Amino acid sequence: MSASTVDRRPGKPFLMGRGLVKTYGADRALAGVDLNIRTGEVLAIVGPSGSGKTTLLHVLAGILRPDEGEVTLDGHRIDQLGEAKRSALRRHEFGFIFQQGLLVGELTAAENTALPLLLAGADRTQALAGAREWLGRLGLGGLENRLPGQLSGGQAQRVAIARALAHRPKVIFADEPTGSLDTRTAAETTQALFAAAADTEAAVVIVTHDRELAAKAARIVEIRDGMIVGGVMIG
Repeated sequence: MSASTVDRRPGKPFLMGRGLVKTYGADRALAGVDLNIRTGEVLAIVGPSGSGKTTLLHVLAGILRPDEGEVTLDGHRIDQLGEAKRSALRRHEFGFIFQQGLLVGELTAAENTALPLLLAGADRTQALAGAREWLGRLGLGGLENRLPGQLSGGQAQRVAIARALAHRPKVIFADEPTGSLDTRTAAETTQALFAAAADTEAAVVIVTHDRELAAKAARIVEIRDGMIVGGVMIG
């Protein structure tokens, strides 16, 4: 069954990790993690520094391969794919938001947003038009031609959100997306992320130390010493 014919009803598990183990020398970052990501859900992964949160996100996203276990997307193993195919998977199926945004300083807000579309081979004119539409939806209309250095921290992070969503991925992976923002800007940015993701029915997986941000997710998973030690549904 191809990915395009798989049942994608909200709530159905479609990205799954089973028995995930990842070690760095003598340190075990993941010690046999099982985790399902459901269509359209917002999941927060919390835990202390060094607990394995970011490693888990990177393994689920195909950035890292697990030493043991497997990761499946729509029933297909992705951990066994070669680097070129995993890179293509990340370009087409996943979106990424990082703490510092990681925008390209020499590109405008619109060009940064259009990058995933351009890398996927989209026509430049159409890609930029789509980018401007996303920036407008995220409250950045009129700022399309500004460089990252001309944006506030909150504005830059909204550009990063627009970039992550521009190609309508199945999953948004966000690593401490509000970690560098003040409380008010963080709340506004989080609201913008969740609303925009809901429009595309993308799942959102957030790694965070921020308990207030985590409490806005539909589900919280806690990880310590490379193992999931608790979870709770919100609301």
